[in-house]
Amino acid sequence: MTNPYDLLGVSKTATADEIKKAYRKLARTLHPDVNPDKKAAEKFKSVTAAYELLSDSEKRRRFDAGEIDAEGNPTPFGGGFSGNSGFNGFGSGNNRYAHNINPEDFASMFGGGFGGFDFSDLFGMGRNHAHSGTRSDTYRQYASAGKDVTYELTIPFDLSVTGGETTVALSNGKRLKIKIPAGVTDESTLRLKGQGEVNHNGQSGDALIKISIQKSPLYTRNGNDLLLTLPISLKEAVLGTKITVPTPYGSVRMSVPPYSDSGKTLRLKDKGIKGKGDLFVSLNIVLPKKPNEELTSFMEKWQEPFQNLRQN
Repeated sequence: MTNPYDLLGVSKTATADEIKKAYRKLARTLHPDVNPDKKAAEKFKSVTAAYELLSDSEKRRRFDAGEIDAEGNPTPFGGGFSGNSGFNGFGSGNNRYAHNINPEDFASMFGGGFGGFDFSDLFGMGRNHAHSGTRSDTYRQYASAGKDVTYELTIPFDLSVTGGETTVALSNGKRLKIKIPAGVTDESTLRLKGQGEVNHNGQSGDALIKISIQKSPLYTRNGNDLLLTLPISLKEAVLGTKITVPTPYGSVRMSVPPYSDSGKTLRLKDKGIKGKGDLFVSLNIVLPKKPNEELTSFMEKWQEPFQNLRQN
């Protein structure tokens, strides 16, 4: 096996931090998750074994003193032979990975790993072994993301009905386009993955966008339906007409039947919450604000054929 110092590209006087940085730089380019080349995988095993030896102060001392070789095996001139002593690196047998590196420590060096790669498998622990002792707890601690950050975003009422895109400004200076789902409710929260605070391992929390919906001067929401009160004149109510009705999707024409009462409700299909609800238009008969002599004269002469509406 090549001298571990040469494998990592450091001098024999390198500090523990310099050794760690050198290994981290090499692992980022050689790891199987980012470099599928077989030669890279073999070199990754070699530098991992070298790092395992040099990151252990006692093994490094023994290696520098000539008590063990680059593979961690006792030398003929070392301090005696023990079948269980030394470095389990690229010696004989099937397990050619260095098993003495804590996979949690390895994961922490890379902010939780490469794309969800399980470092316990890499170091021979296996998923079942990860549940024993405190290692799984330690791994979860390292793998935990940074803190979530909460923002408040006020959106127009119509956008909550139709859905669509808007822009949110984050405290890190980013301006992101986000999609508002149709039917979103007041004080609901949208989660932006990875847009929160970054922890010391380089992992990000999430941005939590708390939605506040502006009140509409026209509509009231009832589940997935919208309610709208629309004024009409006495003439329109008696004779019937076609009127223009505002909706969150644009104005539409609607027919008012003759002799429509105040409070009569007409339905515009699919004009409520997008894909889910309707718009119900309640008619409200409004008389002229100023007295109209012609209307007054007509009403005085008109013999109403209906019974008194206030009779029980």
